[in-house]
Amino acid sequence: MGNLLLVLNLPLAPAWARLLRIPRPYLYAGILFFASMGAYAVNAQPFDLFLLLTLGLLGLGMRRFGLPILPLIVGVILGPRAELQGRRALQLSGGELHGLIGGWVSWTIYATILVVVLWPVLRRFVVSGVRGRLMPR
Repeated sequence: MGNLLLVLNLPLAPAWARLLRIPRPYLYAGILFFASMGAYAVNAQPFDLFLLLTLGLLGLGMRRFGLPILPLIVGVILGPRAELQGRRALQLSGGELHGLIGGWVSWTIYATILVVVLWPVLRRFVVSGVRGRLMPR
């Protein structure tokens, strides 16, 4: 697969480079047009266009305030799969949450997720605490 992409893209490199000469407003308009057409073409539902607009505005706001946009993109891509797998897990456990919560494996995974999510906050307190002890005010 990688070799095929290399064979196709090497001759097209000048064409891809010419895309950089297109003014940004035209590029944004084209991207918005094709994204809207693609979102509507999947299910032919206006809700998909509303979802596209909402996620676009959310991404714009995140970019405006300096937040990373990648988690939003990953969430949009992996969200439906996570929902499907969660639904399957609940079906297998007969609708009981004990199947998702019980057991040492799940507790270990939940603890790891908690540490990863809270690591920036924990690091700030640990680093500032160590600095305070090393460098008196």
